[in-house]
Amino acid sequence: MEFKFRNNEGDSCLHDIALMNKDTGKVFYKGLGFKFLELPNFDKEEHELESDLDKWFYILKNMSRLEKIPLYLNKGIFQKLFKIAEVSKLTEAQRRIYESNLKAKWDYKNGLATASAEAGAKAKIEGKLEGKLEERSAIARELRETGMSVEQVSRITKLSVEEIILL
Repeated sequence: MEFKFRNNEGDSCLHDIALMNKDTGKVFYKGLGFKFLELPNFDKEEHELESDLDKWFYILKNMSRLEKIPLYLNKGIFQKLFKIAEVSKLTEAQRRIYESNLKAKWDYKNGLATASAEAGAKAKIEGKLEGKLEERSAIARELRETGMSVEQVSRITKLSVEEIILL
């Protein structure tokens, strides 16, 4: 919030509010509540920031004045926040171009992923077929070693006579 609560005691910046059942005076549900950031109460300067919470408060309070991301905030989540802020400043025409480029990028990546998945599936099928062929070839060699004719081995293993002779 960019204003101060009227009835707020102290200069706390973060208010963790729980919902309470007025009849029983008990917390309604621990997982449901509100967190209010009272930005006017936050008065630290850049060099005074100690925690990530301080950094969040600083960014939220000063975002409109920052031209670029400060070095000490050049971390993943803060970079993402600045990227969102940059996109929010685009004109409607610029935003359409940006979204079109993003869509093209995602389509390209998805196309590559699909092609890769298809290639993987094809390789898996080819591997299975190759494994079956090797298994039939091994059986054919064993049958030939027992003295069985090439024609009989061909009928049993479904390999061609030429393939059996080459084993």
